[in-house]
Order: sequence, then structure tokens, then C-alpha cells
Amino acid sequence: MSGHSKWHSIKHKKGALDAKRGKLFTKFIKEITVAARTGGGDPEGNARLRKAILDAKAGNMPNDTIDRAIRRGTGEEDGVNYEEITYEGYGPNGVALLIESMTDNRNRTVAEIRHIFSKNGGNLGESGSVGWLFEKKGYIVVEKAAKSEDELFELAIEAGADDLRSDDDNFEILTAPDAFDSVLTAVKDAGIEPQAAEVGMIPQNYIKLEGADARQMLKLMEALEDHDDVQKVSANFDISEADMAAA
Repeated sequence: MSGHSKWHSIKHKKGALDAKRGKLFTKFIKEITVAARTGGGDPEGNARLRKAILDAKAGNMPNDTIDRAIRRGTGEEDGVNYEEITYEGYGPNGVALLIESMTDNRNRTVAEIRHIFSKNGGNLGESGSVGWLFEKKGYIVVEKAAKSEDELFELAIEAGADDLRSDDDNFEILTAPDAFDSVLTAVKDAGIEPQAAEVGMIPQNYIKLEGADARQMLKLMEALEDHDDVQKVSANFDISEADMAAA
């Protein structure tokens, strides 16, 4: 099971997402704006915008805020022009990180991201330094209590998933990006509410962290995700849920 699903699971259980709703709203607005700018304002014909709207609604963002973000993206209202930049770097024990950001000031953002790395035991790398270690995939995390492995495997594969992985508490469904919507719909239609569901950069291998390295890695993840310009952080760490919960 990847660090992705464990990280999302622990944050979900600790209610960390609810505690930072203001920052989440900022991230939602940026994603909706850029999605509408790059793919148009109709969610039916823009899968990225459709997912961004669903995420925003799940986070209880008001509909009028969503609509304004779409209009800013399509140019119907004035707004900030965000640039998408992906940073690459290393955490404790050589863990690889990809940081997807949206910013209106790339010089400010790169300086602040570099500071976060240096303050938390990491290093900002050059473009291309770790990107080859990741592959873009959809992933859907489901608690084991929701369905048996055989039932979930059959459901997911029939809907177009590539694989099903498991650990002590969760299943992780992996999909091709273009199959994500259909698999997620099939999971929800079966009465299952995923703990996490998104298209992201999935590592091809993982680095096991324990003790001080694990704690420092989690501090680095939290600091990066807490930055206003950071939309998503992907990393190839493997940390036990006990170490995560204790952090």
C-alpha cells in the first residue's frame, strides 16, 4: 500500500482537512480557475473541471464561489492568472517528492518551497530529477470493512481498473487516468464512499521510513501541503500507520 493512501487515511481520521478549510477553499478555487481556463467552462466536456467541482462541493464550498471561479477561468470575470509549476525534490533518506503548484509569482514560490525543504531535512532538486520515478494514475482508497477483496476486485476490474492492492486496513484501486471517472462511479454506485479518490502521480517504488526519518518526512509533507501555492504533493515514502498517527 502506498504512502499516498496511508497519508490520506490518517489525515481523514484526524480531521486535519476540516481544520484547514480556508486553505482548501483557496486550492479549490485555483484548480477550478485553471481547469476552466485550459479546458473550457463546461464540466460535461472537461473532466478536470468536473473533478475539481466535485472536490469543492465535497469540501462544502458554496456554489456561487465555484461559479465565480469558473467565470474567472473562462475570462468572463477579472481574476489572477495562475501559472502551473511542478517542483521536484528529496526528503529524508532520499524520498522523492513532486510538488504541483499554482502561483502568480514564480520567484516568490520557488524561494519559499526551497526554504520549506531546507528547514525540514530535504532538498529542492532540478527539473527532471525525480519525475521519472512517478506515473500518472487514478487511485481510490477504500476501507476493508466496506467490501470483500474479491467483490471489490471484480467490481473495479469490470469498471476498467488496472489493479487492486491491500494492506491491513485499506484497499487501493489503481486506474488509468481516463478510466478514473468510470471506476469511481462504479465504486460509489456500490454504496462505497472512498477515503480518498483522485488522479495523481503514483510512485513506481517506495522507501520505508521509521522513527526520526518518518517524523521528519511527515513534517515536510505537512509544511509543503500547508503552503498556499501548493496544490498537491506526491512522494514515494512508506510509513506505518502507527508512525503516522503518532506524528
